[in-house]
Amino acid sequence: MSIRVGIVGISGFGGGEALRLIAGHPSFELVYAAGESSAGSRLVDRFPGVPAGLAGLVIEKWDPAALPKLDVLFASLPTGASAEALARVPSEVKIVDIGGDHRYVEGWAYGLADIWPAEIQGRTRVANPGCFPAATLTALAPLLADKLIEPGNIVIDIKTGISGAGRGGDSKFGYAESNENLVPYGLLRHTHMPEIARTIEQLSGGSAAGLVFTPHLVPMTRGILATIYCRGRASTGQCLDAARRFYAGRAFVRVTDKPPQTKWATGSNLAFVSYAADPERNLGIAMGVVDNLGKGAAGQAVQNANLICGLPETAGLDGLPVWP
Repeated sequence: MSIRVGIVGISGFGGGEALRLIAGHPSFELVYAAGESSAGSRLVDRFPGVPAGLAGLVIEKWDPAALPKLDVLFASLPTGASAEALARVPSEVKIVDIGGDHRYVEGWAYGLADIWPAEIQGRTRVANPGCFPAATLTALAPLLADKLIEPGNIVIDIKTGISGAGRGGDSKFGYAESNENLVPYGLLRHTHMPEIARTIEQLSGGSAAGLVFTPHLVPMTRGILATIYCRGRASTGQCLDAARRFYAGRAFVRVTDKPPQTKWATGSNLAFVSYAADPERNLGIAMGVVDNLGKGAAGQAVQNANLICGLPETAGLDGLPVWP
């Protein structure tokens, strides 16, 4: 079975990762690529290692009125750049929006694929979670669902690789400024906070008031490590057991006894979660690791596309992480 797919924003980091995964997918056939600065060039000019069968595909200027016949469209555009344009895509074309414009928007499924796969299956419009929510919510979901922690006053401390900032031209993401440096940003009002808070409340049935979320840019290319501080009387063993039950049979979530590391997930769609708790101090620590371009973006997007197309979730996503 050949499913015709397109990628908008293909020259960015998220779009390029989607290309890599789709090129090796057993059912997806890339027939359309679009971009702005890259329009008019061939895929091989932007991605010299692309398979020969895709090398000559010309990147077109993004125009939803000029789409070829497609079954699925992946949109990897900056937040604020996709809502108006994607509204003009024909309804018969399924869309997975990797950007931030449609998270918790009416008519769009929230694509937290490892937690709510049944709510994604058969839908035609799916909003991919942000990379930080992918790491954070995967770790928190079992504890919230089992009422092992309080939903309020959660403190999230995240370290992220530079590619999470996108392929923009801002010099602060260049090598000279990022190397040997550690930078907090998005303090108190990061764009992912509402998404995280709403999902915490949906999973727990309680209030996420008092949520604190602080990301830090670290000098590595890929990877996210979320360390999350919660209030609760559960033991470490209870947290681990809850996660193993919650994710039983789920292909991409690994529950580990020891703290996870970002390299464990590099180049993959895997998420690693672990826990440490001190009931006497009413303290629980949840940890989540993902590749920000994998589970945090294109990997989960392909997983969501598999779900909406009726394919096995693992199709095209079985590859091992890159090591070292």
